[in-house]
Parts: sequence; structure tokens; C-alpha cells
Amino acid sequence: MAFNWTCPYCARHQSVTTASCAADRFCFKMDDPDIGPIGLHGFAITCANPKCKKATVRASILAAKWYNGRSDMYFEERAKTFLTVQLMPDSFAKPQPDFIPSPLREDYEEACRIRDLSPKASATLSRRCLQGMIRDFCKISKVTLFEEISTLKALVEADKAPQGVSLDSVEAIDHVRGVGNIGAHMEKDINHIVPVDPQEAQLLIELIESLFEEWYVAREKRATRFSEIKALANSKKELIANHKAPQIEGPKNQ
Repeated sequence: MAFNWTCPYCARHQSVTTASCAADRFCFKMDDPDIGPIGLHGFAITCANPKCKKATVRASILAAKWYNGRSDMYFEERAKTFLTVQLMPDSFAKPQPDFIPSPLREDYEEACRIRDLSPKASATLSRRCLQGMIRDFCKISKVTLFEEISTLKALVEADKAPQGVSLDSVEAIDHVRGVGNIGAHMEKDINHIVPVDPQEAQLLIELIESLFEEWYVAREKRATRFSEIKALANSKKELIANHKAPQIEGPKNQ
């Protein structure tokens, strides 16, 4: 059965069929570990985009069952999952354009990569990325991220914020201050390790993705659009300047 899917490499939306995906299961026939008999489930998809064609692979450790005494094993239809690991790519980070500064992209990608492994470290990287965006895009630099967010909010309310910074985006940033341990530590140094859970770490990651789109991508689209308009206007001016009006001949002498 086909299903909708977005490639994590090229961000192309597509319909996955049996021709482009495969799954397999393998039971470990050995002395049972402390969690009981287990097996491996692998799942892979090949991107249908001809310019990409990269493989996405994940693996899960599932609970298995013995049958025929202990001569063979099988998986129940809804076997318990102990662990799922994304193997290729090793992060769920969305592809980001090159015009976003590389330090911001690197912090974002690393925050995505370690979200489940270490939510605390992921949140710390996300907070640093968020501060980096405010300093780079909004040109606001204070001692703490809390002060920078407060300053940006005041600029928005006074209608003096940088072009492209909307009230919605600033309110989204401000809402983070009210989220559990993240908000409780906003006034501390950006590198202070914050005890958070994976859901809170994911909230920060999604905020960064939204700001990438609303700030950097929107600004680039505006610049490209205005550049095209300017180029078109200049080409029209050149055509008019080079156009020679047809000369009207006077009456011929008889």
C-alpha cells in the first residue's frame, strides 16, 4: 500500500510504493537476555527524486516469541518495541539553505541529532542557535537570551523590529520562556545545561525551524523577487532607450 512521505535529504514530498521501500525482520536465536527473546526489524526507503535517490534506513529492537518449544521464533503482529534508531540519515534535521549562516545550521543539525540521546545537550544547542539568530538577524546582543528576547519583543511592540520579524514569531519565542525548565533557566548563561525532556527539546527545534523559514527564507525570497523586478524594469528601460522612432519622410519634389 502506498503512503505519503517526505525525504529527509531533499525535502521532496512523494508517494512511497512497494517498489521503493522494503522491510525485514530477524530473530536472535540465543539465550534470552534480561528483557526476553528479541529480534531486529529493519525498514528502508529510496527517494524517488532522480536528483537525490538517497536511502533512509531505520532499525528497531522488538520483543520476539519462541514456538515449537524453543526451536524457532516469531514476532507478534504488534510486538513491543524496545528501541528504534534512525541509521540513515543519522538526524531528522530538515535540509536548510546555504544562505542561513553555517554556525546556526550546525547547531540546529546537532540539536536534532542528539535530541533523544541527550535532550539536555540538544536544548542547550537549540538555545545557542536561537540566540545566534537574534544576534545575527535582529542585531540584538545582550548578556542573556532572556534580555535579548525582551528587547526584541519591545522593538516589535514599538514597530521598530527588523523587517520580516512578525509579532507571531516573537510571541512564539516568548512562549518558550513559560515551558518548564527551559523557561526557568532563560536568565542564565546560554551554555548552562538545562534539564529537559525530549518533548521540550523538540519544541525548541520546531521553533528554530519556524524562525529559519519566517526570517531567513522569507528575506531571501523578498530579495530574489525584488531583484527580478529590478532586472525586468532595467531591461524595459534599455529597450525604450534603444528604440528608434521611425522617421517620417517629407513630400517629394515634383
